[in-house]
Amino acid sequence: MTVLEYAGVSVGYRGSPVLTDVNLELPAGRCLALVGPNGAGKSTLIRSAVGLADVLGGTARVFGQTPERGRDRCGYVPQIGDLDADFPVTAGQVVLMGRYRRIGWFRPTGAADRRAARDALERVGLAAQAGRRFGLLSGGQRQRVLLARAIAAEPRMLLLDEPFNGVDAASQESILTVLRDLTAAGVAIVISTHDLTLARELADEVCQVNGRP
Repeated sequence: MTVLEYAGVSVGYRGSPVLTDVNLELPAGRCLALVGPNGAGKSTLIRSAVGLADVLGGTARVFGQTPERGRDRCGYVPQIGDLDADFPVTAGQVVLMGRYRRIGWFRPTGAADRRAARDALERVGLAAQAGRRFGLLSGGQRQRVLLARAIAAEPRMLLLDEPFNGVDAASQESILTVLRDLTAAGVAIVISTHDLTLARELADEVCQVNGRP
């Protein structure tokens, strides 16, 4: 099954393209790494697949639909720097947010949702940190919490924007292990990184990006 398909796509913001002529096809259970320098368009490409950046031309399909319609089956892990570490919320509460799209923002979480959040924290090795304030965790721990939030939603495609930036060796290995397990379970993964060695270690395909693939 083709999960992500871009044909002649340009992506950007408010009518201004950041990346042009994107052609890619990603099936279920495979990992695609986007490699390139800062400002190359990697983040914009990832954000476009969940409707956070604009598709300005070409044909973009996520699970056979537009990115806006297909994103309910996706999980998105932003860069750590995109978040407010001072927001008064615990690690467990952050992960539970991953369930809101399934249940609705104004409906109470149930036992199954809390169990999914606990399981997700367990998978990234942070079950003992569930009650700790998110902003007090290390950078690597915060990145793992964001990964847990994404997988708590049980996505069929996971998109990660520079997940290894500022993480320690233990967190990096934990993230790699979880991503390998997810692809083995049939989840498609798109990951952006500037580390070509990591990309080759993890991904089935590597795409170099710098204004265009």
